[in-house]
Amino acid sequence: MAYSCPRFCGHEADSDMASTPTVTPTVTKLLTDSIIRSLAAPARGNRILYDGGDPRKRVAGFGVRITAAGARAFVLNYRIGGLERRYTIGSFPDWSAARARDEAKRLKRDIDQGQDPLLDKREKREAPTVGDLIERWRTEQAPRKRERSRREDESLIRQWIVRELGNRKVAEIRYLDIDRLHRKITAAGTPVRANRTASLLSRLFNLAIRWEMRADNPASKIERNAEQPRQRYLSGDELVRLSAALAADRNQAAANAIRLLLLTGARSGEVFAATWRQFDLEAGVWTKPSSHTKQKREHRVPLSPAAKQLLADMREAAEERAKIGKLADLPAYLFPARDRDGPIADIKSSWRRIVKAARLDGIRPHDVRHSFASLIASSQGTLLEIGALLGHTQAATTARYSHLIDDAQRAAADRVGAIVTAAANRREGGQVIPLPKRRG
Repeated sequence: MAYSCPRFCGHEADSDMASTPTVTPTVTKLLTDSIIRSLAAPARGNRILYDGGDPRKRVAGFGVRITAAGARAFVLNYRIGGLERRYTIGSFPDWSAARARDEAKRLKRDIDQGQDPLLDKREKREAPTVGDLIERWRTEQAPRKRERSRREDESLIRQWIVRELGNRKVAEIRYLDIDRLHRKITAAGTPVRANRTASLLSRLFNLAIRWEMRADNPASKIERNAEQPRQRYLSGDELVRLSAALAADRNQAAANAIRLLLLTGARSGEVFAATWRQFDLEAGVWTKPSSHTKQKREHRVPLSPAAKQLLADMREAAEERAKIGKLADLPAYLFPARDRDGPIADIKSSWRRIVKAARLDGIRPHDVRHSFASLIASSQGTLLEIGALLGHTQAATTARYSHLIDDAQRAAADRVGAIVTAAANRREGGQVIPLPKRRG
């Protein structure tokens, strides 16, 4: 039942929760803009004057609050669940008396249907922002991600998401907001980064649905920019130049990290985070824990003789350094950081220096992984073998290397063809070379 105040009432309290009003003399007119302008401010606190005049036109509980400073705002008093509420509609003259009265009528219809506009307003005010969603993600989800992925996500959050959406309510974000941000990042010349931002936002809003912050995902149908997957492989000559540059570089720790990338086909993050406990050099196996792999499951990788020799040499050097430093144990990581506990984060500066010395253009550390796969294919390896060594769980992921298998098979067929052709050219008198008979 809506609250009814048939007379002008004066209130000293300025809280949204109204106390029982005191009664003042009856006024025979509706509140108008001219009447509101003429009202005198109270000496202290505030007072509220309610609508009067024609009962068919006035809105019960609708009034204007005037402070000692002269500020005026429209309010609506109402009762719901046995409690009296006071809802602030808006300030005068931003709201006219007629417009505020119409809003009061709308609110009363909602109240009659059991809604509480003041509670709704407070819930909206206290509703989580995108910044709150990100903080919860950092607490509950980010620790489960690989270090490299977490750093990439934080970079997108810091550069774009917090700046553009951080203060917005989670429930207020719409498809157009995400689409506008995606187009803005694209226009900045980073279309792939725009796609990654949209993907991260989609994951965040899926969490928002799970955490009951909203019911839908506004980023789920954002049209991504076209991406051309890179297929860069090191040729034989490039591998020779890279090996020479690695041998000559002043940072042999970084050089060994690159060698291990090339000999195992591992991801950079897996190599940087590798610990000595993961390697069984006698059995020739590297067991990557699930926390370090992209697929979130343990991955056992057989080590080639060259990889085992590299690791043995690295371990011997690490033991010698530990002995010189009078350390009880080896460092846990193959590539420990110098300035903090834990492994190195990257080798960007060393990588740039080494590829420049090797005269390699457009090569990324991840291309070394592609090159590892190409070497397997050229050695007549199968897609199944490539997928197993690279740690793929989806056949579609390995399928990108299928053309390498085709090339190796085609080269083998060409060698057979060349042998047959050469023999045919040597035949005399049109004699046909007999082929071995198929048994069975």
